[in-house]
Amino acid sequence: MTEQEPPKIDFPCDYPIKVLGETHTSFNEHVLAVMESHAPGFNRQKITIRDSSKGNWQAITVVITATGKPQLDRIFAALKTSPRVKMVL
Repeated sequence: MTEQEPPKIDFPCDYPIKVLGETHTSFNEHVLAVMESHAPGFNRQKITIRDSSKGNWQAITVVITATGKPQLDRIFAALKTSPRVKMVL
């Protein structure tokens, strides 16, 4: 059995980051603060927010211009520092 290599990404590129978490203003603020810190000037017009059917959970997708894997690793790690964040994709 052979291992598949992950697809190669050519940087810089538009890169969507989806964050799932508890519906709360501090969740939204945390996601936006992390994005502004690690991808300053990202296009806020490309943010989408979807609520769960009961409104307890939210999925926030932010599209940034990713500059490389180290930047993405820092963003993912910073997002996970909030207890309201349950998953980052």
